Amino acid sequence: MLTALHLAIEDAFAPKERRALISSLALALLALLLLWLGATALLDHLALFGIAWLDTPLAILGSIAALVLAYLLFPAMTALMLGFFLDGVIAEIERRRYPALPPPRRNGLASVLMSTLRLFLLAVILNVAALPFYLAPGINLFIYYGLNGYLVGREYFELVALRRLEGRAARATWRRHRGRFILTGIVIAFLLSVPLVNLVAPLVAAAFMLHVFERLRRSGTAETFAT
Repeated sequence: MLTALHLAIEDAFAPKERRALISSLALALLALLLLWLGATALLDHLALFGIAWLDTPLAILGSIAALVLAYLLFPAMTALMLGFFLDGVIAEIERRRYPALPPPRRNGLASVLMSTLRLFLLAVILNVAALPFYLAPGINLFIYYGLNGYLVGREYFELVALRRLEGRAARATWRRHRGRFILTGIVIAFLLSVPLVNLVAPLVAAAFMLHVFERLRRSGTAETFAT
């Protein structure tokens, strides 16, 4: 697994992957800049009290609050924008690292959206259910990383596996090796929680899961691949 992580870090900073990262950072920055400017303009236009000496400070404070919110949302927005590039990133890593692989399966947009929505709803439900335990010192980190390691591991596993396996085979592979995939997810969840590192973490995560999955495939323990 350490070898897979080392390869993933190398891949995340390869030229094409670096371009994807820079593009996602630029798009996230642009989106949040527009959000901040829009919020500032709206607050300036509203003039809630109709009194200049009240409305002006309110507009300034609102603009500052919107700027702080944009700053806090920057990593999440970058991850969202990077998501549009991840399939191409995985294809590039496959081409470079595993040139003997056949063309990937084509997954319809509907199935991808359904899978993403299902995992998102599961993440919300499980994290809300675990919220009381997050307040317990000592065990909260174990619960947080264990739970989100499972969720993130499942998300990135499906991102990689469904390119090569049909749904039933992918589920069987997950069940057979879930311990390894969840451990991979815990590492990814940790990277996603570290400031600045979380900007590049989705790239590392996709490459990391790909290398873990391919090591299983090459060992002959993954389910039958689509041709």
